[in-house]
This record gives sequence, structure tokens and C-alpha cells, in this order.
Amino acid sequence: MWKKALVLATVAGIAVLAAKKFKEASDERELWHEATTAPDHR
Repeated sequence: MWKKALVLATVAGIAVLAAKKFKEASDERELWHEATTAPDHR
């Protein structure tokens, strides 16, 4: 019982960390895109 709960908690923790890293990478990519594209002066 405890082993199953520990494995579940570990998997959930890894999933949260992975989601956080993915979001940070996505935000970084968006900032670089914004910084490197030509401004639209219409």
C-alpha cells in the first residue's frame, strides 16, 4: 500500500516538474520570437 502511494507521489512530482519545464521553455521561445521578429509599424 505505502509503496504504491510513494510511486504515485513520485510520478506526480515528476509530471509537475516536467510541465513546469515545458512551460518555461515555451515562454522563453515566445520571448525570443517576439524579440527577433521585425516590429510591425503600420
